[in-house]
Amino acid sequence: MASTRTLHGKTVVLMGGSGFLGGHVAQALLARGARLRIAARQPDKAWGLKPLANLGQIQFVRCDAADRASVERAVQGAYAVVNCVGSFAGNLMRLMGEAPGWMATAAREGGARAFVHVSAIVPEQHEGNRYAEAKRAGEERVRAAFPTATILRPSLLFGPGGGVVELFAPPIARFPVLPVFGAEAQVQPAYVADVAEGAARAVADPRKFGGKTFELAGPEVLTMLELQQRIAAGQRREPVLLPMPDGIAAFFARLPGTPMNSDQWGLLKADNVASPGARGFKALGIDPKPLDLFLEDWMVPYRKHGRFSERLSY
Repeated sequence: MASTRTLHGKTVVLMGGSGFLGGHVAQALLARGARLRIAARQPDKAWGLKPLANLGQIQFVRCDAADRASVERAVQGAYAVVNCVGSFAGNLMRLMGEAPGWMATAAREGGARAFVHVSAIVPEQHEGNRYAEAKRAGEERVRAAFPTATILRPSLLFGPGGGVVELFAPPIARFPVLPVFGAEAQVQPAYVADVAEGAARAVADPRKFGGKTFELAGPEVLTMLELQQRIAAGQRREPVLLPMPDGIAAFFARLPGTPMNSDQWGLLKADNVASPGARGFKALGIDPKPLDLFLEDWMVPYRKHGRFSERLSY
């Protein structure tokens, strides 16, 4: 992470800063000296960032991204805005389709120099998928309201405390037999800190990165089955991973209370990899880190005897 204080004293508003990606973006911005305003529905969830900031460098404000007046108040006086708001539940079109346009409009009218919008890699053909439709609508509204905005489309994220690895690690550690949905679907997991660094670089240099879209995918393409096999190997476990037929997976996704809804299943089935020829990490000057660089250490707590699981040889 860059240590130069390229944003020293400049107010950056981080919408959705209490989330998994938002917390890492906050760290990258604080390292550059930004005065950070965390805007979230539950800003107290981001209080763990306080020790990383100097006195007066970080501020927490309550903001409902689905309320335009609340958004406009949060954005007021910003040098730059980074939008990390995302969800698979609720009114997705309002939250991820309309609200980004409000943010971008308020930022432009307030004289902001940079706007970074975190979208997602979604299928080109996405009719009927509420999440994908909302994400693309959000991009369109941002671009219309703030033409020099930077749009980031991350793949599945992984990192400490969240993301795709933390989703699968607990059940793999707990159950000897597990179903695998979309076993042959291709994914390109991206390290969350790399995506956060990309957002910070876009804020710090809007003349270089503004008006462009970047698809931020990791250096390796895996199937969902391979991803879960690697997690299991990191835990020193050998569960039976059973690929499920698409029909069963689609039925499961329609059931209430399941960990995967129909929108998520639709995205997974269509693969989650960068488009050929798309700008990516390289265009931002970032060398993306592979999953295997971290997996061995991260999986230690999930092993049968934790850090005492290894036998010593004398």
